[in-house]
Parts: sequence; C-alpha cells; structure tokens
Amino acid sequence: MRVLVVTAVPAERDAVTRTFEDPSGAPVPVRRVPGAEIHRAGPFDVLAGGVGPAAAAAATAFALASHDGPDPYGLVVSAGIGGGFAGAAPVGSLVVARRVVAADLGAETPEGFVPVTGLGFGRDRHIPPRSLVRAAADATGAVIGDVLTVSTVTGSAGRTAVLLTAHPAAAAEAMEGFGVAEAAGAVGLPVLEIRAVSNAVGPRDRDAWRIGDALAALATAFGKLAPVLEGWTSHDHHDA
Repeated sequence: MRVLVVTAVPAERDAVTRTFEDPSGAPVPVRRVPGAEIHRAGPFDVLAGGVGPAAAAAATAFALASHDGPDPYGLVVSAGIGGGFAGAAPVGSLVVARRVVAADLGAETPEGFVPVTGLGFGRDRHIPPRSLVRAAADATGAVIGDVLTVSTVTGSAGRTAVLLTAHPAAAAEAMEGFGVAEAAGAVGLPVLEIRAVSNAVGPRDRDAWRIGDALAALATAFGKLAPVLEGWTSHDHHDA
C-alpha cells in the first residue's frame, strides 16, 4: 500500500521527505504530472498541493486520478504545520486529527453560525480510522483532537473564542485538511491529518512563530509514522 501525502507548500513537502533522503546524496525521485510534482520517499508519495481547502482538494483529486503505479493508494494524509489552541496543543507539539472539521463552511445567521449540514447540504467533517489515529499518536507522541480547516487563519482572541465555542474539542487549526479529505472520500479512501504546531491560535504575532521547529518536528514524525502506516491494513478502514 502506498500513501499519498498532501502538504500546502514545498517546505512542508521537503520536511516529510527529509527522513528518507539517500545517505549518498541522491535526490528524491520525482514524478512530474501536469501541474504538480510528486516526490517519492519511503512508502509516501508527497505532493505540495497549494494553500487552502480548494487548492488542496483539487491537487489531491488530480494526484489520485493520475496515479498509475503498480501499488494502489490505500490512505491519504494531510500534513503540515498549523496553529495550536492553548491548553490543547502548545507550540512545538504534534496533533493527529480525531476529526477533520470544516470550521467555517456554512452560514452566519442572527442566532450565530450554522454549519453546512445545518443548511441541509453535504458534510462538514471527516472521521479518520480510530485505530490509525491511536497508532499514529502513540508513535509520534502527538495530541489527539479535532483539527479545524479554515479559509481565513484566526488572528484575534474574539475569533478564537468563537471557534472554541463551536468546536470545544479543537486542538489545532490549518487550511487544507478538509479539502484533502473530501477528495479522498470521493474515491473511498480513508484520510489522516497530522499537524506540527508552529504558533498559538489567537492574536496574530509572527515574531512568536516557530516555523523551523515545527518543520523539524514534522520531519521526525514522518520517520516514526512510516512503520505504523506500513503495518496498517485496509480492513481497518471502517473502524471510525
């Protein structure tokens, strides 16, 4: 089973592949497809799909549709850095998603936010396989919690409070997970989301961000995840 990993930007992609670099210095194999590069590292095919849920969904769908290797994809992973909610996921920690939630997909009403499901459409969350979430968290030391997908990164205390009121189990916030999950779900594949926390969700303070440390944590995590994912089998897909 091969695993498709989708990040937002090349720096995150390269963090994922870093653990699997050839000691001789040989470059990571790259398969070029229209509009994208897929980097092969260990059991992972890694794609930098762009920022935001729409770009992530499109890139993931295209990569899945264009895969023609002998080993089919058995899992899709959304990976990268993100913001952590205070009290749940401090800066420098890892988060594995219990649920991948589209936190701002819906409508504002006089009574407050209504998710898209409350409007009678679609879905607003995906649930990764529980056994895989537990195994990934055990292997990496990650926190387990909801990871919120947003199209606008939170930058105020007020917005943070609104999100936590609506999603009290939230541990982290990022911009791509739900888009990746929608594409994976469309072809019946399970999804996993893992985030390395580079900053606290709240008032925007770029000087306090630890992007380098988060990317290093992401690289270490994928080294530990490889044997977990290689040992996980398709019969676990429906244990959510």
